[in-house]
Amino acid sequence: MVLFADPLHDAFGTWPLAYIPTGGADFGEVRAVAEAVGTGDDDRFHAAWIAAATRLEEEAETTLARGHAGSARDLFLRASAFYGASMHPLYGAPVDPRLRAAAARQMAAFDRALGLGPHPVRPQSIPFDGHAMPAYLIPAAGRETETRPLIIFTNGYDGTIPDMYFASAVAASRRGYHSLLFDGPGQGMMLYAQNVTLRPDWETVVAAVMDFALAHPLVDAGRVALSGWSLGGYLAPRAASGEHRLAAVIADPGSWGIAAGFRAVVRRMFDLPPEAVRDLGTLDPALLARAEAAIRADREMNWKVVQRGFWVHGVETLGAYLADVERYTMEGRAERITCPTLITQAEEDALAAGAGSLFAALRCPKTLLRFTAAEGAGDHCEMQNRSLLNRRALDWLDEQFAAPG
Repeated sequence: MVLFADPLHDAFGTWPLAYIPTGGADFGEVRAVAEAVGTGDDDRFHAAWIAAATRLEEEAETTLARGHAGSARDLFLRASAFYGASMHPLYGAPVDPRLRAAAARQMAAFDRALGLGPHPVRPQSIPFDGHAMPAYLIPAAGRETETRPLIIFTNGYDGTIPDMYFASAVAASRRGYHSLLFDGPGQGMMLYAQNVTLRPDWETVVAAVMDFALAHPLVDAGRVALSGWSLGGYLAPRAASGEHRLAAVIADPGSWGIAAGFRAVVRRMFDLPPEAVRDLGTLDPALLARAEAAIRADREMNWKVVQRGFWVHGVETLGAYLADVERYTMEGRAERITCPTLITQAEEDALAAGAGSLFAALRCPKTLLRFTAAEGAGDHCEMQNRSLLNRRALDWLDEQFAAPG
């Protein structure tokens, strides 16, 4: 179903539909934003989402003033999802001030929501490498004061903490798990506000997160899982290869690394043999120039590589980007994972192409879950049927942790 006239806007703008089951949006609201955008450009897309988010936030304030804290909480949460939806077309360096403003409003609305109710959740921070990683401990529903198993959720290239909340943490909370959400280097507010770029050694990042988690009195130290989605499907296994306090890991989808996908693109562009793209950092400068021109001429590829990739990795050229992504690999790491590992693979998700290679290399107890278009879950991260992913992944984790609910 196409709601937004521009294909890239449709990819970004329909993302909140995945959050309908967990309170992040409703279909009519998203359709109304699409109608407001019409055939407009990125500026109009951003403005339409900001207008809708502002309306929700103003209604939340009015509702809260009338004493309806539960309704206000729902409205603030939905506003946070809408502020987040506005930001994607603005990605890139130098950072658009509108993006930073929207990100700040997103987190302010999220904080207002989580601060309401009998068990308020406060924003916290995790010290790491001279910086502070934003973090939230979302408690299990109805068991907020009990020591429970924990799922640490890690993002990918362009998700935010509220995205993880709607996509994963609400379902985990309903199942009886506490959740720990955080922004690592290159993600969310670490990137937007602190200019901290991505790094491949996610085991170092998660070690700091584990230290924080295991110091919390409500966390069952023997039952801590790590779950990553999108690029997190590389980051989570990479972390588990070095952080052995984890009791389970979920990679959605499983990923061998970043460079493999680009090897295929470059080979297809220039009809090259496999050995010519074995190391993307050593490509001929003339070929790189042709590749960069082709990427910049393609709206979707320009956003993925130039606007997002260059910014997140802290580079300015395609050569520097390709050299950097070579560092993001499970080569020599997959066999170091010792905890039970769940790998997902959706049939129409290009990022899932390396799931089979990762699964084959694992020497730990392992499970491969496939998702299909016939189930409405064949797309990236099963975003059109996220409920199915959560149900199956949490069932698997229940089995590893002996049914925490």
